[in-house]
Amino acid sequence: MAAQILDGKALAQELRAGFKERTAALAARGHKPGLVVILVGEDTASQVYVRNKVAACESVGLYSEKLVYPADVKPVVVLDKIAELNADPRVHGILVQLPLPAHFDEAAVLEAIAAEKDVDGFHAENVGALAQGNPRFIPCTPYGVMKMFEKGGVDLSGKEAVVIGRSNIVGKPMALLLINAGATVTVCNSRTRDLRAHTRRADIIVAAVGKPRFVTADMVKPGAVVIDVGINRLPDGRLCGDVDFEGVKEIADWITPVPGGVGPMTITMLLANTIEAAERKAGI
Repeated sequence: MAAQILDGKALAQELRAGFKERTAALAARGHKPGLVVILVGEDTASQVYVRNKVAACESVGLYSEKLVYPADVKPVVVLDKIAELNADPRVHGILVQLPLPAHFDEAAVLEAIAAEKDVDGFHAENVGALAQGNPRFIPCTPYGVMKMFEKGGVDLSGKEAVVIGRSNIVGKPMALLLINAGATVTVCNSRTRDLRAHTRRADIIVAAVGKPRFVTADMVKPGAVVIDVGINRLPDGRLCGDVDFEGVKEIADWITPVPGGVGPMTITMLLANTIEAAERKAGI
């Protein structure tokens, strides 16, 4: 029997309906949530991501602003703007779209954002809080995955979980969230020996490796839950994930599609973090 679909698009719409109520309540008290997105350079994918984030903010009633700088801008200009935004009471969330041009110290830029406005969850203070099991802001993609587990009624306690990918944006925080939920977690990467031996025993697989259809049916244990974080464009222009959806759906119990799976949840959880930042500021 084919796997059940964890529909991120439908869940995102459901959550955003609730966001509108929370945003309206905050605005009525003089605390309209505000997000500023900073884009450096002309990367096409980044431009699309930023446009979608701003549109999502407007759809639920958030104040949003997009600041665009040329690729050759001096880092001090961006750092000065971040300092200004840190002090602006209208702004509850600051997001710098990654990747940055090579002449930027990416870590220094992320650390310049005030921890209480770091709605991406990348500041060292927020990373540390997550590692301690007391998260303040959770990185948006792993946060969205956890919401999908919750919606599907997936019990993580005591389960064997394998995360393929060790990035600071997805792999590492995803592993921490699974650990905090009581799972036994293995983090694999490009140097992992016999990856199939790890994935074949996994009850939960989260693929965030950036390789089209990398996870195939022979790598998946029957009945597993398979989360596909990847989004890759094929030579013919079609999108696909890191999982061979057609093959794996015949083996797994639950699976996320691409598109329409994790992707819509990432921006949705960015909105959630921004609203939560505003609620904290308002003392709610």
